[in-house]
Amino acid sequence: MSRSSASVSRPAATRRGPLAALLLLGGLLLAPPARGALGTRFPSERRVVPDPVTGAELVFLTSRPDGDRKIYPTHNQWTSDGKWVVFHSGKIRGEGMAVHEETGEMVQVTEGAGRSTLCVARKSMKLYYLRAAGERRRGGPRELVEVDLGRLLAGEPGADDAPAASCERVCGTIPAAIGAGGDMALDGGEEWVWFRVGRDEAARHLPEGSEVKDDFGPRGMGAGPGGIAGMNVASGELRHVVSVPFQVGHIQSNPWVPSQIVFCWETGGKSPQRTWTVQADGSGLRPLYPEADYEWVTHEAVITPKEAAFAIMGHRQPGADGPGQDPAWGPAGTREKPTGLGVVEIASGTMTLAGQIPYGSGFWHVTGSPDGRFLAGDNFAREIHMIHRRTHEMRRVSAGHKRSADDHPHPSFKPDGTKVVIQSAMLSEDDSAMNLCLVPVPQDWLERPPAAVSD
Repeated sequence: MSRSSASVSRPAATRRGPLAALLLLGGLLLAPPARGALGTRFPSERRVVPDPVTGAELVFLTSRPDGDRKIYPTHNQWTSDGKWVVFHSGKIRGEGMAVHEETGEMVQVTEGAGRSTLCVARKSMKLYYLRAAGERRRGGPRELVEVDLGRLLAGEPGADDAPAASCERVCGTIPAAIGAGGDMALDGGEEWVWFRVGRDEAARHLPEGSEVKDDFGPRGMGAGPGGIAGMNVASGELRHVVSVPFQVGHIQSNPWVPSQIVFCWETGGKSPQRTWTVQADGSGLRPLYPEADYEWVTHEAVITPKEAAFAIMGHRQPGADGPGQDPAWGPAGTREKPTGLGVVEIASGTMTLAGQIPYGSGFWHVTGSPDGRFLAGDNFAREIHMIHRRTHEMRRVSAGHKRSADDHPHPSFKPDGTKVVIQSAMLSEDDSAMNLCLVPVPQDWLERPPAAVSD
């Protein structure tokens, strides 16, 4: 179905007779369509499952073997009303879906998103993503799309007669020459979207005399130049932010501080200097956390208005070889030096190591609650560990997730700090396809005084 003809805004069962409705529902449960339309609704798959190791009450928001993936942990996951989680759907390949945390109802919220990052606004019920403009899918122009989630998810009176496509708006088109990638972030002021540009466009803006970097490490990644540009969501104005002599990855914003951008030097592993920050006008470019050669810094994420979290990996054995131990990465990642979950104050650069899992790979993907109370992270074993920042207590809160899963859990806190959302293969018969899962913060932690860590 084309974008212009999409008109599904409520469950089709509400517009057909009882028998047809039952047949349709059965079809959805047994064989969901391979391609859907904006606003298509799907029945709940919600299941509550005890963690087989920790006993925690896990809420699976999806449970079919479709292969769902959460938004990357550098970005917001929940709609601004706190009711819906937005994710990359395996039910409709290449599209975004929103699932209601309490009822489990699901709604398709993109059409043509492909691999674009899904940027869920924190201040408004809006969603932003990039899609191909026209028939050319690769190397062509991209359009920035805004979706009014308030209208789309609520099902306004009379919505049956109005196309769901009226809930989306094209903010503007990015010319093919810019080479826009799907890696993008919504600015804290929610007036701009920042996105990665291609090498040719980055080179046009690279300061004269810059020494372009070569690939670093054994994965053939990291070479420059790279760059970041932006589009104003109201006017469609384009702005080049910065060019750097290395490959740019994981663009994110500080969602509470307008014009503050965080990104990384992407190599697929250890970088000479992983974390970077810059202002939206291109000023203030600097390392977010200056690292040493022996530190394997990775998976930075802005967690509070003043802080970012990251992992200093401790997964390598001194002198060892093999998967993950390749000597081409250099001397980093062993526990001969301090490792663990780090928190850096963005303005001052002050860093604290909050803790480290005392076995295995240690922390890998990390996150924190916006109120400054809790931290969380996963490891190679797909376990979830949390840290209470005021008491420094660390707990393994969930551990029943299969190591054979297609990807790591990638925990992200709900803005109210009561739970994290992860992706898990616990329910998958093939031991790899993932579903969305909510893991609660321990109840006794939530019952303690809510003083922030700085108190």
